[in-house]
Amino acid sequence: MSPLSVLYLVLPLPIIFIIHEVEEIVSQHKWMEANKDKLTNRFPRLESIIYRLLQLNTKGFAIAAFEELIVLLLVTAYVLVGGPGAAEIWSATFMAFSIHLLIHVAQAVAVRGYIPGLVTTLLTLPYAYLGMQSICRAYSLYEIVIYAFLGTVIMLLNLNFAHVLGGKSK
Repeated sequence: MSPLSVLYLVLPLPIIFIIHEVEEIVSQHKWMEANKDKLTNRFPRLESIIYRLLQLNTKGFAIAAFEELIVLLLVTAYVLVGGPGAAEIWSATFMAFSIHLLIHVAQAVAVRGYIPGLVTTLLTLPYAYLGMQSICRAYSLYEIVIYAFLGTVIMLLNLNFAHVLGGKSK
């Protein structure tokens, strides 16, 4: 990974992640409380997920976000020390983060309004696009699909772990 890529793609990611997570931490629990009935009526198949998210209070959500930040900082540090496969690991992580942003957009479209994290998602999309352009120049389509899949699976597993960890904060 070039020094320029590290400067404009790798180093900003933890900062962008923090800003995005702060918006979610501040608004998630209150928003879920205010919208739980609307959500369960419109999306009855998601009722168990909705109630699981309701169980995560602001402190728990902050703990979950902090755990995710630690993982992201470890990946960033690994890139900075130039570990084997660091560019691929970072690319998988970046693609998972970018997919996470697209999920926020889809959620906002589905609920037809604001969802926690939407403002910073919209502000972050140009950065995600820039990073994806860089990744697309560096890897074949096959590699991109594999890294995106692996990054997303690992992100989902870690998200589940982070939410379990955050749920223990009560």
